[in-house]
Amino acid sequence: MRVAVLASGGGSNLQAVLDACREPASARVAVVVSNSAAAGALERARRAGVPAVVLQDHRDATEILSVLRRHRTELVVLAGYLKLVPTEVVTAFRDRMINIHPALLPSFGGKGMYGHHVHEAVLASGATLSGPTVHLVTAEYDRGPIVAQWPVPVSPDDTAETLAARVLAVEHQLLPAVVLAAARAGGVVRLLAGGSAFTVAADPARIAELAVPAGRIQSQEE
Repeated sequence: MRVAVLASGGGSNLQAVLDACREPASARVAVVVSNSAAAGALERARRAGVPAVVLQDHRDATEILSVLRRHRTELVVLAGYLKLVPTEVVTAFRDRMINIHPALLPSFGGKGMYGHHVHEAVLASGATLSGPTVHLVTAEYDRGPIVAQWPVPVSPDDTAETLAARVLAVEHQLLPAVVLAAARAGGVVRLLAGGSAFTVAADPARIAELAVPAGRIQSQEE
């Protein structure tokens, strides 16, 4: 499966996907796209020998679609991409575009909820669990059907920085697991842990081992 990764920042989740998609994986990163020429994700792509593209205008659906189609994209992965994807692009890749969010949606999502803003909101709420969510992308921020989640405990002495680090370690396992499961199934599938329910990820390295496909995701229109 040919994967396009969109990223705005340093690209640590991109790196996790690149590492998981080394031969003989069932998926490969075909192109990395960013709205920022300064994004560290672009250098990660270049080091991996993957084409890296900087958008002239992230609001231009025609430009984005041209890049994705030129690289024969089958799955689009938003990995720290901070711009709203144009509706025309979402429509063209309906059920084939996923995003990873650093909280347990539907809580702590929406416009402006990214990075430290998310973790600060989690701590301010008094929640005892956080963790990443992978979901299908729709025309609204963080509103698409959930593909996978993995709870991460919030410690009483956590700061936004310590919580972010703990959640990010799980993101680096969960996102590649979703991508590889989609490649094997020929489309995005919901992942469950242990075949029934999620457990707190005390050991993030076990996520790929425990997560199993649980059926193809249906879009909100179905």
